[in-house]
Amino acid sequence: MRRTILAGTLAILAAVPAAALAADAAPVTFSRDVAPIFFKACVECHRPTMFAPMSLTTYEDARPWLRSIKTRVVSRTMPPWGAPDAPHGVFKNDPRLTQKEIETIVAWIDGGAPKGDDADLPALPKFVDGWTIGKPDVVYQMQEDFKIPATGTIEYQYIRIPVNLPEDRWFQAIEIKPAARAHVHHVLAYTQPAGEPIKPGGALGPTNIGGVTPNKPGVTYDPGVARLLRGKHDIILQMHYTTNGTEAVDRTQVGIIFAKEPPKKLSAGGMALNPRFVIPPGEGNHEVRADTILQRDTNLTSLTPHMHMRGKDMTYIAHYPDGSSETLLSVPKYDFNWQITYFLAQPKVLPKGTKIEVIAHFDNSTANKSNPDPSKEVRWGDQTWEEMMIGFFGSVLDPQATTTSQQQ
Repeated sequence: MRRTILAGTLAILAAVPAAALAADAAPVTFSRDVAPIFFKACVECHRPTMFAPMSLTTYEDARPWLRSIKTRVVSRTMPPWGAPDAPHGVFKNDPRLTQKEIETIVAWIDGGAPKGDDADLPALPKFVDGWTIGKPDVVYQMQEDFKIPATGTIEYQYIRIPVNLPEDRWFQAIEIKPAARAHVHHVLAYTQPAGEPIKPGGALGPTNIGGVTPNKPGVTYDPGVARLLRGKHDIILQMHYTTNGTEAVDRTQVGIIFAKEPPKKLSAGGMALNPRFVIPPGEGNHEVRADTILQRDTNLTSLTPHMHMRGKDMTYIAHYPDGSSETLLSVPKYDFNWQITYFLAQPKVLPKGTKIEVIAHFDNSTANKSNPDPSKEVRWGDQTWEEMMIGFFGSVLDPQATTTSQQQ
């Protein structure tokens, strides 16, 4: 008898649609289920005073954007990340959502996007308005506004910011914040002695202190790691402005947090680049290679691919002195709009003599929707309709290393 009843019960349950069973479960709400995901992975950028197009810090902020949110998280284009094959955790700034988190957001939207009980809402992470590094100890800024026209080509601008530090200072965090974010392709900051004429070649030289693209937050070094801001030097900004049909005014700021004690390690870095290439018209998969050989044992901390609008993919490979090789980073779908720095979860020791090879491909065909002009051959150049091929990398050095070896 019991077996008959049990069998009948199981038959009834099997006949009930899964959606009907799910309806008996507690509905997914913003306050209890979705806000924790947004607060963990989204609101660093999606909040007032930051560069994302909308805020996701409150239910009222998020509610009008449901369709876009669902599309972006299901396609995994948000949060942005260009290394999909790397295991989660290899890079400490990997923002990707788990499959469960994606399903939670989709279930919330498909279920009518209920707000839920405010008592379930977690505390919003603490941010400083406009800054991702926290409150800067000092903010330096351009002394005059730069007016950006609606159209035309703007050559690189080199703008001096007086600093007036009487002696060298170590800093642990830096953030470069353009006021006209939509018109700034990139900024490189470096220093040179106060009073000297500006030397454009310093942008990628040993006194470089940082760089930024408009969607890139500030950099905070690990505890015990710092970079040098030289005394009696001014900050020089290499500003690459672009026109987009609207006029704008920019006055870029540089926020810095000084180290509280002398560093145990110095932030440094290098690059592999190839400026001598020609991409033929219509070519959809043109390969360009570059490499550099490490002159000392190197603690690798980050990798930053850099190309322009025809950039398609980039791979970093370490060729070790013992003959073995290892892929350090693979970015199969490079996105010019998201020039991500990939910070290793743990520094990786590369022995002296290691060759870092960087392999990039460019799409100069009509299939590339961002291609400015597929009918023209493309060479190295500063402007976005030209191209670059640089594989930047970051590292840390012992304090005994000369500070003149520091590079972006």
